[in-house]
Amino acid sequence: MKDTLIQQGRRNNLIRLLNQKGITDKNVLEAMRNTPRHWFMDTGLEEWAYEDKAYPIAANQTISQPYTVAFQSSLLQTKKGDKVLEIGTGSGYQTAVLIEMGLELYTIERQHELFKKTSLLFNKLKKKPKKLIFGDGYKGFSTKAPYDAILVTAGSESIPERLLEQLKIGGRLVIPVGKKDQEMWEYTRISEEDYDKKNHGAFNFVPLLEGINI
Repeated sequence: MKDTLIQQGRRNNLIRLLNQKGITDKNVLEAMRNTPRHWFMDTGLEEWAYEDKAYPIAANQTISQPYTVAFQSSLLQTKKGDKVLEIGTGSGYQTAVLIEMGLELYTIERQHELFKKTSLLFNKLKKKPKKLIFGDGYKGFSTKAPYDAILVTAGSESIPERLLEQLKIGGRLVIPVGKKDQEMWEYTRISEEDYDKKNHGAFNFVPLLEGINI
């Protein structure tokens, strides 16, 4: 897996851009500086890896815009060693950023094509998630619950109750919600039954689908 000085320079320029756009979490910025995005892009698109844009990947999915990755990662407000569940492994880029942030990460992918591809990629990398799961993200992963944070990387029409239930008290769910255009919501569990919620504005994601796709 190559990471040339040219690619590192482009990545540094991207980090400066993200900072100018309002991303101030140093842990997130350094994690993204240390995560080569071109490793997670299809051949032929690597030249554009450090543009602040989303690009297509397999199974009609996308690799998220770097600003979106940085914004969602910042909203989690995690610290090193926190246990986090990611819904939608996709290309593995967001996954790799969270791992670089020092988190104990569990990640779920429903598209078997992507699950296989990303599993092979992480086998080549030095750092990998605690567990990569092929399954239905709507159900979460109760085996390792409760979580300090849960991050959803696709747009859900509603808030999956099972994900809220798998948060620790004080834990955060970051999720884009909406049928076509989504709004980014942050849910913080303040008791067994109660959640504080904040809206962080409009975003655009592929839809979060139930079930699995073999």
